[in-house]
Amino acid sequence: MRWSLFVLMLMGLPLMGIMAAGRDPAPYLEMPPVTRFVAHAGFSWAWFGFFAVADLMMIGGLLWAIRCGLLRTREVVEAPDFPKALKNATSAAGLKHPGHFPWWGWAGIILCLASWLLAWKRFTWFWLFQPHTFLPIWAGFILAVNALAVKRSGSCLVLRRPFRFLLLFPLSAGFWWFFEYLNRFVQNWYYTGIEGMGPGEYSYYSSLAFATVLPGVLSMVDLLLTVPALGKGLTRCRPLNLPSSPWIPWVTLATASVGLALIGIFPDQLFSLLWISPLLIIFSIQSLTGRRTLLSPLRIGDWRPLVVPALAAVLCGFFWEMWNYFSLARWTYTIPFVQRFHLFEMPVLGFGGYLPFGLECLLVGSLVIGNPFRQVEQD
Repeated sequence: MRWSLFVLMLMGLPLMGIMAAGRDPAPYLEMPPVTRFVAHAGFSWAWFGFFAVADLMMIGGLLWAIRCGLLRTREVVEAPDFPKALKNATSAAGLKHPGHFPWWGWAGIILCLASWLLAWKRFTWFWLFQPHTFLPIWAGFILAVNALAVKRSGSCLVLRRPFRFLLLFPLSAGFWWFFEYLNRFVQNWYYTGIEGMGPGEYSYYSSLAFATVLPGVLSMVDLLLTVPALGKGLTRCRPLNLPSSPWIPWVTLATASVGLALIGIFPDQLFSLLWISPLLIIFSIQSLTGRRTLLSPLRIGDWRPLVVPALAAVLCGFFWEMWNYFSLARWTYTIPFVQRFHLFEMPVLGFGGYLPFGLECLLVGSLVIGNPFRQVEQD
């Protein structure tokens, strides 16, 4: 029920906002989305500073938690009963039976590298298959990441829950189509190399690419949990006393909903809500229906659900942006106020959006694979 409500709010609020403002909704529903109808503001040092501070605060919190995990892991190693402590620490971190790097991991690396070469080169004999290169790059990457998890822990997400892992692919396609829809109202990125495609062809190629998002991020989450500082270490950090007033989720839900409704009217000022509002709406609905949120474990000092998916998304984001850079069909950014100092196509401050996005990946992916932190502890 809460997810149905979330989907309705996500889809309906931005559209209601532009219709309430008297605008024609047709351009926002165009397929493929090739019309450029949002004129963005230019670079602004004031806004750049504002978003830089916001990014630094998020990164600072991430680094603080990682440092805490490192210190707690070191305390275990230096404990008098080190052998027993080491056994407990490695077990909780998913390191019970380290193994060899499986053959399919090497196949994944070869597939990734070969597809990377084909994506960046323009071989005349390959032109018919050029639009398909994004999927094999990420299929190879996903296999390699899972194989590395096997090397470190003896297990991985693919081996533990193979059928549920496969279900992540169609879920991922629908998941990213939601963000494509929200981007219609702010137009922070657009695609080149899709000119001439009809709605069916564009939807087909796009869905193949979008299907790799959740498997990639959640595989990276699984791999990061094999690192003791991010596994056992982050479960023993400082507890955070969160306010429990019943009006907080209502205020948060109302604020995030209004912001989402206004992103099409004020796309320059509110574009960052594309990533933040959906997360806040999910948190609010979970809290109002009496369910645990990703913030709940902070009360007992477990920072994994907040830190690990955010870090996983940033790492995947680096590869997304890198492999996009010289591809034929690619995305380009037009972000107001901060369109300078690029890393690949992305303005460097834009990488801050990957932090909340990682939490959204975890929330949606856990509907299929369950709680990844609990699974690692049980296996």
